Amino acid sequence: MSKYPAEPPPSYDQADGYGYDQNQPPSTGIGFAPVEMGQGQYNTAYSETTPAPASYRPPPQQALGTFPPPRVEPKPEDNDAFNGIVTTGFSDKAIRRSFIRKVYLILMSQLLITVGFICLFIYVNPIRNWVQTDGFWFYYVSYGTFLVTYFVLICIPSVRRQTPGNYICLIVFTLAFSYMVGTISCYYSTNIVLIMMGITTLVCLSISLFAIQTKIDFTMCSGLLFVLVMVLFFFGWSCLFTFYAYGYNRILDCVYGGLAALVFGLFLIYDTQMIVGGRKHQLSPEEYIFGALQLYIDVVYLFLILLSLFGKSN
Repeated sequence: MSKYPAEPPPSYDQADGYGYDQNQPPSTGIGFAPVEMGQGQYNTAYSETTPAPASYRPPPQQALGTFPPPRVEPKPEDNDAFNGIVTTGFSDKAIRRSFIRKVYLILMSQLLITVGFICLFIYVNPIRNWVQTDGFWFYYVSYGTFLVTYFVLICIPSVRRQTPGNYICLIVFTLAFSYMVGTISCYYSTNIVLIMMGITTLVCLSISLFAIQTKIDFTMCSGLLFVLVMVLFFFGWSCLFTFYAYGYNRILDCVYGGLAALVFGLFLIYDTQMIVGGRKHQLSPEEYIFGALQLYIDVVYLFLILLSLFGKSN
């Protein structure tokens, strides 16, 4: 028999899920004391001196009808490690402004280097004559360097996200590509090159302003851009075969140049919206090298396309 008098069990409204009376005063935090209990009875005696073992402490119980919130696993497309594209943007405006400022400062530095090479090649006659006569082999070296550094920066995220390796690769890429552009420019007249530089600046500025203020989300048109690139690629090969079979065709060249300018103009809108943000897809704040690289490629290729369309090479 128990040395404590038997107590009737609490009613259903007074008892919790474990048979303890909820109307009794709360414990002082020291715990329950194990006592002798009669068969089929509960004893709710408290002890302020002897802590109860863990087995006597009831486990936590949730309220009836409530469930913990489901855990949402991050999806791979929400943070793509390959191209740095995220679907849920960084909402902090200070972070976004800093990211945009860094991207366009890098872009301006790259364009200044390219303009310097162009001016050096078209205004300094000894360099221009050397490139046109003996230095064209160096063009292929710079072209190979351009391809290697471009694919390294695009395909290896750890390279373009870690300093100072990303800046070193970007400088090598910019110098190689600037030499290529300078070599091409020295085969055109100086006035045509300068006019095309001005036209390219106005075109890129107007396209960038349109991309920023328009409500059309071009970041969702990646499939369309891929189709246009494939059309441009195979159309270029057909133009090459036509050139070797029937000779130069000015109309076909203009059609190809216009299509190429349209494609790179769309790419400039796409890349600008990815950098500015506020769309369905946008770049991660860590991808400032990637963003500057893509804008630089779009701007320089637009210049080369316009130069080939309206200029007459020597």
